[in-house]
Amino acid sequence: MSTSDSGPVLKVDIWRGGADGGFARYDVPREESQTILDVVTYVQRNLDPSLTYRFACRVGMCGSCAMTVNGRPRWTCRTHVAKVAQDDSLRIEPLQNLPVIKDLAADLTPFFEKWQQARGRFQGRLGRHDEFDRVRPDSSARQAADAHVECINCAVCYSACDVVSWRPDYLGPAALNRAWVAYNDERDADPIGVLRAVASGAGCLSCHTHQSCAEHCPVEINPTAGIAGLKRAAFKAFLKGQLRGEQGTS
Repeated sequence: MSTSDSGPVLKVDIWRGGADGGFARYDVPREESQTILDVVTYVQRNLDPSLTYRFACRVGMCGSCAMTVNGRPRWTCRTHVAKVAQDDSLRIEPLQNLPVIKDLAADLTPFFEKWQQARGRFQGRLGRHDEFDRVRPDSSARQAADAHVECINCAVCYSACDVVSWRPDYLGPAALNRAWVAYNDERDADPIGVLRAVASGAGCLSCHTHQSCAEHCPVEINPTAGIAGLKRAAFKAFLKGQLRGEQGTS
């Protein structure tokens, strides 16, 4: 264990610069109950104020602090140093499968563009003057969606996805998870439109069911299960002639 006059010290390698950058090493005092976000904040406040990173809530509600820690995408506010430090060493990088803006801040533009491509937005069938559209809590569609609605778009699953890493146009687990929620929302005006958006070569059919997204999700959502549901729904819609001509289904 590395030590100084004030106590144990962490050897922290942090990515600096853009995609063509590199790692810089910092010595950070080790503290009890210290999180990875605490480590990054210490570096920015005490060693290098130019360090760029994202965070907001610090309590596992927003997901904005997601980074790659020792090769694994994580929420840094909920990851304790004691859980991941190897020989008092840490390696902290931006999320994978996304462009790097600077240092630990990844560009989430492709992630949210794919969310839109997957028709993740709710498309209501009623007007503002109509009665509220009610969803029965015991309906099968509601129960199918319930297990997937807690996603906060932190992009951890996208960073962990093997398919995204070798096929950059793949919509990714978060976008497809949201599509599964929209498809099962009984209030949505165009569920077949959701299937048309995702039943393509870059959509749900490209998932290899590696379960990397489910393994890494901080809130224990299983996007793979939702993607499998989209595959089944798309197949049934195709047999009914509702998806004829869609790329990857014809």
